[in-house]
Amino acid sequence: MRAARESFADKGFAATSIRAVARQAGVDAALVHHYFDSKDELFIEAMALPLDPRQVAAAILDGSREDLGRRIVTVFLGVWESDEGQQRMKAMLRSVVTSDDVARLMREGMTRMILEPVSQFIDVPDAKLRVALIASHLIGMALTRYVVELEPVASADLETLVDRIAPAIQQYVSG
Repeated sequence: MRAARESFADKGFAATSIRAVARQAGVDAALVHHYFDSKDELFIEAMALPLDPRQVAAAILDGSREDLGRRIVTVFLGVWESDEGQQRMKAMLRSVVTSDDVARLMREGMTRMILEPVSQFIDVPDAKLRVALIASHLIGMALTRYVVELEPVASADLETLVDRIAPAIQQYVSG
């Protein structure tokens, strides 16, 4: 794990390979492949993510385009509201805003595993811009609710938040 973390931190997600991690760790690449079927899995474990981004993407994409905004908000808040998720997500969010290396890693990993599949699902010419705007909206909401704890957002019930935010997110998708 140390070799994987160092490689992801030094080279980024795209330039890290399972072979290079194995070489740095002094083991055969087959051993790393035995425990991790893909670089995505190695990244998830090395970064100690509270969730598997591929499962997040699958949950978001499971349904129609017309309900995509609501699913995005529901899944995003569901990750943050879980016991383990909130603590780890807060730590990750704080790390992202204080470390360029962590920000780069998270940007590359999340783009590959969540943002790109959602962009493909939306399937419009400016899909990547729309998905990036969705991410900016959600990150802002997470900072407001979970880090700054600005009222009444911090204490609003989830259903109210989903009802208020989902139409704005759907506008990014459909507008």
